[in-house]
Amino acid sequence: MKAFQEELKKLPDRPGVYLMHGEDGEVLYVGKAIDLKKRVKQYFVKTVNRGPQILKMIEEIAWFETITVDNETEALILECNLIKEHKPRYNTLLMDDKAYPYICLTNEMFPRLKYAHQMKRDGSEYFGPYADKGAAKETSRLLQSLFSLRTCSRKLPETIGKERPCLNYEMHRCPAPCAGFVTAEEYAENVQQARRFLKGDSTPVIRRLEQKMAEASEALDFEEAARIRDRIADIRALADRQKVSDTGGEDMDILALALDGTGGMAEVFFIRDGRMIGRDRVRVEAGAEDDPAEILSQVLRQFYSGTPFLPKVILTGFKPADKDALEAMLAAKSGRKTEIRTPQKGEKKALMALAEENAARALKQDLERIAREESRTVGAQQELAGLLGLDGIHRLEAYDISHISGFATVGSMVVYEDGRPKKNEYRKFRIKFVEGVNDYASLAEVLYRRFSHGLREKETLREQGLYESEEGSFVRFPDLILMDGGEGQVNAAVQLLAELQLVIPVCGMVKDDKHRTRGLVFGGREIPVDSRSEAFALLTRIQDETHRFAIEYHRSLRSKAQVHSLLDDIPGVGPKRRRSLMEHFGSIEAIRDAGADELAAIPGMNRASAETVYAFFHEGELPEN
Repeated sequence: MKAFQEELKKLPDRPGVYLMHGEDGEVLYVGKAIDLKKRVKQYFVKTVNRGPQILKMIEEIAWFETITVDNETEALILECNLIKEHKPRYNTLLMDDKAYPYICLTNEMFPRLKYAHQMKRDGSEYFGPYADKGAAKETSRLLQSLFSLRTCSRKLPETIGKERPCLNYEMHRCPAPCAGFVTAEEYAENVQQARRFLKGDSTPVIRRLEQKMAEASEALDFEEAARIRDRIADIRALADRQKVSDTGGEDMDILALALDGTGGMAEVFFIRDGRMIGRDRVRVEAGAEDDPAEILSQVLRQFYSGTPFLPKVILTGFKPADKDALEAMLAAKSGRKTEIRTPQKGEKKALMALAEENAARALKQDLERIAREESRTVGAQQELAGLLGLDGIHRLEAYDISHISGFATVGSMVVYEDGRPKKNEYRKFRIKFVEGVNDYASLAEVLYRRFSHGLREKETLREQGLYESEEGSFVRFPDLILMDGGEGQVNAAVQLLAELQLVIPVCGMVKDDKHRTRGLVFGGREIPVDSRSEAFALLTRIQDETHRFAIEYHRSLRSKAQVHSLLDDIPGVGPKRRRSLMEHFGSIEAIRDAGADELAAIPGMNRASAETVYAFFHEGELPEN
């Protein structure tokens, strides 16, 4: 969890959606939040109130990303869209439309506004979907009250005048079309207000109500004016403009560009069928002297040259260079017209602003991440070089020896370049010439085999007229050798290098009583290292990696040794006969108890091999006749 601490500090305290990714980029989980900073942090704080599925998911998280929006409703809708698009395996919501409720405006003379579990082909209008059932139910109830829409299921106009109005009429929540107190045309005005509101257009509704409030005040009907005033306040509180689901059903991309003089970030929102279904980010290489319009043009060319789908419209924050040529290129690729537009107002302008805000935040986070990475890698190696008084370190190699009481002694070599592990150049050694427990001699053998091999490779390259920088398994020598140990290991390494006439600095990593790195041994003295420094963190990572690599190799050798069977030691009995014996008898003990005739009857065996097996288990005895 420590790896996420810096990213968590940079999270915005804004509404939005977060996506948890695995190592391979798979979207593990999509969630919404009123406050992204508080919500995402909760995943990385120890707690006992988590189920096994959540704990398992947290272990798989490799990185996360966020998309900020303006309010909770937008977060709900965007979460729903992204879940449908990515189908994350840890989301508990069902993966079909039934999981996402709608608000339905029924297809009747006097339409009702109601909560719906799913969209049906019944001529009604459906708004949503909503990722939160509670939010959909509450919204439908509020809108019924705000716009005076009936909630009953009476069949109208057939039953008009046959029953008395219900309590909603007395509470001014319904104009009672059931009693004929309102015409279909008058009722339709309320329906139209609700429809426009659900489509995100609350301004005309508020203006109309403000006009009515003024008229009521002029008529000295202050009670009515106060009622309308309260309704306006409720509408403004409820009117979360649903930009992420209100683009007229178009397919479009929204490409925002953020630049800072040293580079940039392009953020692309994908709108399909009027719904935001995802986004992509592209790092942009650019300098302060570069023209933003030209940068945008290059981003568009490169991004859409490799995409299989081209929308009809691409929105950008400003006009790119060679706009006409770009549109011609896109049209030639898609076979139809693709427009590049710069929105000036309305919902598309608001969406553009949202994309630009996310691009700017992504650029800032990326630059901070790069700076942190440089600090913990290249910066850490430079810090280490300073501690040791070296001019610089590009490549370092670390060595460790692993064994259990001298059994299957192995050595490991891990390589770091510019503070990053270079795993394709790791090497492992099985000790061949040292018997028993002798770490110094084992270490000397590993170093001798590594560097003598490297010297031979260098000589071969020179004979071939090639540069020593050519790739070879051991041809590249390090600027520093790190030993997992103290002065004894360092001296053993220095002595071996001297015999090979090599001058490479050797440093030991010494541990305290709790097996934690406490400092370095170099040049005959111990050098303390600040445990809060990047150099210390790098040393710890290298020491852990070297130890891990050696232990894993040793464990694999132990496993192979443990599966060794007594049958492997019988001369003349190969794998097929061993397999046949074990399949028939089931155990070494049963084979030992079998007679020569019984052994000879096994498929694949003959008399000679049967007598050999019997003699192996009954040394000194004559085989049975």
